[in-house]
Amino acid sequence: MKLFIKRMAAFAACLLVPALSLADHTEPGEHPRPDDHAPIGVMGDHVHKAGEWMFSYRFMRMTMSGNRDGTDSISPDDIATTAPNRFFGMPGQPPTLRIVPTEMTMDMHMFGAMYAPTDGVTLMLMVNVLDNEMDHITFAGGMGSERLGTFTTRSSGFGDTRLSGLFTLNETRNGRLHAILGIEAPTGSTSERDTILTPMGMRPEVRLPYPMQLGSGSWSAVLGLNQSWSWDRFSAGAQWQSLIRLNENGDDYTRGDEHRLNLWGAWRLADRVSASVRLEGFQRGNTDGQDPMIMGPVQTADPDRHRARRVDLGLGLNVVVGKGHRLALEWVKPVYQNLDGPQLEVDSNLVLGWQYAF
Repeated sequence: MKLFIKRMAAFAACLLVPALSLADHTEPGEHPRPDDHAPIGVMGDHVHKAGEWMFSYRFMRMTMSGNRDGTDSISPDDIATTAPNRFFGMPGQPPTLRIVPTEMTMDMHMFGAMYAPTDGVTLMLMVNVLDNEMDHITFAGGMGSERLGTFTTRSSGFGDTRLSGLFTLNETRNGRLHAILGIEAPTGSTSERDTILTPMGMRPEVRLPYPMQLGSGSWSAVLGLNQSWSWDRFSAGAQWQSLIRLNENGDDYTRGDEHRLNLWGAWRLADRVSASVRLEGFQRGNTDGQDPMIMGPVQTADPDRHRARRVDLGLGLNVVVGKGHRLALEWVKPVYQNLDGPQLEVDSNLVLGWQYAF
């Protein structure tokens, strides 16, 4: 993981250093402000003028390591010997969670397109490709702390697809307020499978638990408001955005709703370069219902162990490169986590992005 971060930082530096060298040789007004857009981890933050297009690509890597119950860390041994198994009493199900996730990496490639048919309306399409990997420890038998072995599960493919409209509500010399209204279509798979190691030493292929599935299986509404301000060398913004599940999917469950509140500020360090700081409050509900094909002595199979409340701090950099091109980097770290656990806790999130408007 450390090697990956070093490589990404080197890659970002290769992209950003040439842009920094151009900053002092460009006349004001020849290009957009680097802080016209929010930090790259915020979606739906800006609108476009009539007839303008924008294409974008984001790479996001979220790493999760260690487990938490509420606000307290909990060890794999404690989980295996004390955390109750929801499915205890069913054939072959031990009283406690004998399979414990220890780490997860979630890579997302997000492709976006925006088009403004009028000055007051901007349409936005977002398509995701996901690559998930989760490491586990399996404890032997139905009790005790003897470790039988480890295994890793993986899933990859398209996620759910989002189509939104951004509608300008008010615009002043220094600010703009717009609404976000959209729909998320269930294009991601909910039937991913892989091989696991059971406490009895067997290696069956099973349907993976909820966090390893690629989509929700449900249609969802996207609702939000975004306010942005800009002054000479400083800009700021605030955004609320929610994802509301509209129906139970074909596997008899509904993933929890998600709510985000973002506050950010950015400073222009040079004509083409800005730095940003962002604070995000995030809340996700538990899963309602249960997939009958997902069962086992592991926390990720329990629909009541998905709720999360988190506050994240993000540090970012935006750079305008050439005509219409923008490069961005943001590193995000949780400063508070409260989880219905045991549940894997987020370690960090790295976002690299490119945007091209014309």
